[in-house]
Amino acid sequence: MTELCREFGISARAIRFYEDKGLLLPRRINGTRVYTRRDRARLALILRAKGLGSSLSEIKHYLDLYGTHGEGRTQQLKYVRDRTDAAIAELERKRTAIDATLAELRLINQTVRTALGSRG
Repeated sequence: MTELCREFGISARAIRFYEDKGLLLPRRINGTRVYTRRDRARLALILRAKGLGSSLSEIKHYLDLYGTHGEGRTQQLKYVRDRTDAAIAELERKRTAIDATLAELRLINQTVRTALGSRG
């Protein structure tokens, strides 16, 4: 686990948390956790999805769609498409609101600068 912690820059506690939530399912050999390439790929996906603002339940749903042997890959792709469509739309809406607020603030700022300039 120490190697995995170093590789991904997270604590052992975080890895155990993901295991408790069913996001990681390492094999155990004589009580020792053995992390496969699949576990590493899942952890990379978990961390990336968290970084993009996905909840643990959304991440688990996505990972569970995969299935035992990848039979749910198409469902995973559709899920990601739908989630990213929604996230893009939301961010574009926020950007529009931010742009409008910036324009208003610039107008106020310029009005104040002009008023101050005329006062000497």
